Amino acid sequence: MKANNETENNKIEPTKSELEILQVVWEYGPSSVRFVNDKLNERREINYTSTLKLMQIMAEKKILKRDESAVKHIYHVTENEEKTKRHLLKKFVDAMYNGSASKLVVQLLGNGSTSKEDVKEIRDLLNKINEE
Repeated sequence: MKANNETENNKIEPTKSELEILQVVWEYGPSSVRFVNDKLNERREINYTSTLKLMQIMAEKKILKRDESAVKHIYHVTENEEKTKRHLLKKFVDAMYNGSASKLVVQLLGNGSTSKEDVKEIRDLLNKINEE
């Protein structure tokens, strides 16, 4: 168990810019730098060379894997979205809420921006958990 915990703690965590790139690749699948850059530019202007350099760095960090078998290099994620998000959320909850998920939920629900649909989804999830 300790070895697994050390692996989790030593895991490379993507930066905010890297997460933006990961969001594109998670949503659309293996992608070229041009495709990722075009998708990023739908939200804000970013130079192609900046996207290229960041994706190269992500490949060096083993966040992405580059397929160089064709002229146009295609990048794949090395870890699935759910696992990455679970790891980042755990680190966030540990750092900001002393590991208390309930404190996080209270904060989220108490901020006044939770929609009725979100509350219903949360209630349904809690009911499902109680039934198990």
